[in-house]
Amino acid sequence: MSMEVTAWMSLHHAMNAKDDRRPFSRATLRRIWAFARPRRVQLAWFLLLSVVLAVLAVATPVLAGRVVDAIGEGAATGTVVGLAVLIAVIAVAEGGIGLLNRWLSARIGEGLILDLRTAVFDHVQRMPVAFFTRTRTGALVSRLNNDVIGAQRAFSDTLSGVVGNLVTLALTLAVMVGLSWQITLLALLLLPVFVLPARRMGTRLARLQREAAAHDAAMSTQMTERFSAPGATLVKLFGRPSRESREFAVRARRVHDIGVRTAMVQHVFITALTMVSALALALVYGLGGYFALRGRLDAGAVVALALLLTRLYAPLTALAGARVEVMSALVSFERVFEVLDLEPLVAERPDARPVPEGPVAVEFDDVRFSYPSPDKVSLASLEEVAVLDTRGGAEVLHGISFRAEPGQMVALVGSSGAGKSTIAGLLPRLYDVDSGAVRLNGVDVRDLSFASIRDTVGVVTQDGHLFHESIRENLLLARPEATDDELWDVLRRARLDDLVASLPDGLDTVVGERGYRLSGGERQRLTIARLLLARPRVVVLDEATAHLDSTSEAAVQEALAEALEGRTAVVIAHRLSTVRAADLILVVEDGRIVERGTHDELLAAGGRYTELHRTQFDADPEAGCAAEPVA
Repeated sequence: MSMEVTAWMSLHHAMNAKDDRRPFSRATLRRIWAFARPRRVQLAWFLLLSVVLAVLAVATPVLAGRVVDAIGEGAATGTVVGLAVLIAVIAVAEGGIGLLNRWLSARIGEGLILDLRTAVFDHVQRMPVAFFTRTRTGALVSRLNNDVIGAQRAFSDTLSGVVGNLVTLALTLAVMVGLSWQITLLALLLLPVFVLPARRMGTRLARLQREAAAHDAAMSTQMTERFSAPGATLVKLFGRPSRESREFAVRARRVHDIGVRTAMVQHVFITALTMVSALALALVYGLGGYFALRGRLDAGAVVALALLLTRLYAPLTALAGARVEVMSALVSFERVFEVLDLEPLVAERPDARPVPEGPVAVEFDDVRFSYPSPDKVSLASLEEVAVLDTRGGAEVLHGISFRAEPGQMVALVGSSGAGKSTIAGLLPRLYDVDSGAVRLNGVDVRDLSFASIRDTVGVVTQDGHLFHESIRENLLLARPEATDDELWDVLRRARLDDLVASLPDGLDTVVGERGYRLSGGERQRLTIARLLLARPRVVVLDEATAHLDSTSEAAVQEALAEALEGRTAVVIAHRLSTVRAADLILVVEDGRIVERGTHDELLAAGGRYTELHRTQFDADPEAGCAAEPVA
């Protein structure tokens, strides 16, 4: 290894180490070992081969020195050739063992990434909806990518580096002291010339890299937001493209300037350090040559010392920053474990049972609910705030009680923010009630299995969310084993079969991010088709026609009538005309049911429902005939 390479390594370690001075946590180490334990045999071989490689790295300079001595002493040709062959064998062995060690490193590291990512992904999927409403998606994805990879380096790089460097350093020092303690002392005195500038310059370059990374992140955020369908539309309408371009150019120019500055600082540093390395070699050759001429040292020993010098600085500079690297790896592990330690508020009981067979009755019994405080469902680091709010959430539902018999439709109406969507979210157990109970066929949903609730309760939300996948894949989310004939059947029932058949790729047509390649009505009908494919016994409609025009709403209403037929339904209504035929209408205000009855009964009562009805139809006299009521 040349002195220039050693200089680069020194700079690299200094640049990439993050000096986090947290104390070692035994609990963290135990949890790390729990993930590593299944690969303990591979780890043992990995460490053993790292030691062997360190021994071979020191053996080559020693043998090179003996070759020089053999030539100087006029030894037999066979001796010189034998030493040369031995050096060649060591080189081949070093290469082969290095490949094997790298394979083990990759197996251990990638296996650890697989385990950590799977554990975090599975755990995050069990988190309540409140977790996702508060967490920044980018911060969460970073845990699955950057922090998991940082944790992986603890095994694939840091562990082997520390072990290998310790063995290399010990053997190199032992051999060098045996050859000449004076030259060894000189080499150690020159070490600060390597380490200190590297640490200082590395810190400076790391600061520049962090600034560049911040600008890159800002540019990525700007591009992600502006290049999405709604973002691009907003920019075209209000964003002033020239202003957007100037903001982007300022950040891009700063990244350009930092790149040039970084390149020059690196080059100046490496050039200077290479010159120092050359001077160190010159001193070794000078002092060693002086000793050799006076008969105090063999010529081969001088060559061996010069070669060992490069083997000395690399492990010394690496070990100088080993603690920082270890702490950085521990921080990555702790950030991953931080997510894994966040307990899901909604958990499945070990003895959970399925929803009883047959038509399903829905019952809310004196339900009280408040949204959980942030400290119970989120992390400050995932929200990018200093401290999470620990105050408890205010109660938003106050003694909600009603019952929907099998096959009946119950409609929830009221002002925005009254608590209608909250009530709907409790039925599929997106949240758990604080008191009271939500029951399906007489069984508390907290006693039911998640899979059974998913199979029983189908939900259509007002945004009609779709993944950036094909129509087929979005439908199969409801029932992966469904056949094409079944897919076309639900599309026909959702009044979408003609549209899909007219598309070039049919069922394999990609709908775009959040389904933006489809109109609002088409998205809603596709989500209804997905609901029909799932065949739930209970349907929850959360303002499924709230943002549609009259024509689209009429088409969606036809599909909804198909979806609701023979099923128990809880419908949140935006337009009162759509729930005239409901078996029971509940008027919800401020988290309470203030009125209940049929459409005619509530109009006759002249209360809040009458007020809502009059307000809506006075504002839109045609609202009553905009769509057929859901049957």
